[in-house]
Amino acid sequence: MSKWPDIPLAQVATPVSRPVAVLPGESYRTIGVKWWGEGAYERETIDGARTAAKVLSVVREGDLIINKIWVRHGSTAIAGADVDGCSASGEFPTFDLNRERVLPEWIHWQTKTRGFWSKCDALSRGTSGKNRIKPELFLTIPVPLPALPEQRRVLAWIQELAAQTQEACTLRRQAAEEVGALVSAEISALFPSEQYWTRVEQAVSPRKGSVRSGPFGSQLLHEEFTSSGVAAIGTRDVQTDRFHLQSGWFVSDEKFQQFRRYQVFPGDLLCTIVGASIGRFCVTPTDVPIAFTTKHIQALTLDSAKAEPRFASLMLNFHRRCRESLFSQVEGSAQPSLNAGKILATALPLPPIPDQRRIVAELDAMQDQVDALKRLQSETAAELDALLPAILDKAFKGEL
Repeated sequence: MSKWPDIPLAQVATPVSRPVAVLPGESYRTIGVKWWGEGAYERETIDGARTAAKVLSVVREGDLIINKIWVRHGSTAIAGADVDGCSASGEFPTFDLNRERVLPEWIHWQTKTRGFWSKCDALSRGTSGKNRIKPELFLTIPVPLPALPEQRRVLAWIQELAAQTQEACTLRRQAAEEVGALVSAEISALFPSEQYWTRVEQAVSPRKGSVRSGPFGSQLLHEEFTSSGVAAIGTRDVQTDRFHLQSGWFVSDEKFQQFRRYQVFPGDLLCTIVGASIGRFCVTPTDVPIAFTTKHIQALTLDSAKAEPRFASLMLNFHRRCRESLFSQVEGSAQPSLNAGKILATALPLPPIPDQRRIVAELDAMQDQVDALKRLQSETAAELDALLPAILDKAFKGEL
């Protein structure tokens, strides 16, 4: 219970419309309102011919604006300078605030509270998940309202605490990014001379079928995928130096018999060869179930006497010279692609196996530090996410 009186929004907010005619050939900056009190934003600039609306309303900085459909999900905001002059359709009612009684920032922080969202939800009506709120009902929502000097005092506390929590989160994230960059820099500093440099083809096993990708075209149609069976490895499964089976593509055991030549085995080096994910390498883990490559994945079986798979993965993912060599061969802009020949021609250092193993161990130790910092960053973010609502709850109860 707040120590301040609750008043309906209607006492400090008045519906406002600044109509502008919609004409074909004229440009209009449109507005959106994010969920959970995350603010208003400029969506896109459209030609008047692209909307069925005959009239839009201009939004000004400091307006209170809502999305009638999603207000129950916290789609409420105070318009900032970045959206001043944007145009809103009838789905985005705007309200002018009485600055003699309420500061826009006071309402801004209230739109970030679960209590405010719950009040909006309770007043929303509709079907099919589109529970619109009527503007006149929205204005019945009660909010605590102290005098302006008290609003300023409480807002100063909120802003200071919010800034401190954001700074803590930013510092933790920067630390993780800096250590991650250090690992990449350490890798790129290895092997400055030409002594160990060769090409990927020198690391591949001489056995037949050591390089494979497929099946292609009519060999495997989309409707032949099943919900279980033998996994077909796609680009989502091959992450940077990490294999994570998540594409959800499978074929029956009978169908797989046609694709045995594409099967991957523990220790195989996998590479994405098409699209936005192109050029990611990882090693097939020892516990991988029976699986085979798709046409978007190249699999390489390495010569164990020449190359440690993890060493090759780390170099090809992070060493600047390897990356430059690989991407200098990429073809296409709309749909970039690689093939086996280009991967085999990519520069790769191959020091003696004991040195490869030592380097992998050292880099893994550094990566452990990065992972530890990322975990701390995640924990910090979760703690701060919980802290801000607690701060706001106390603030609007008059306990700050």
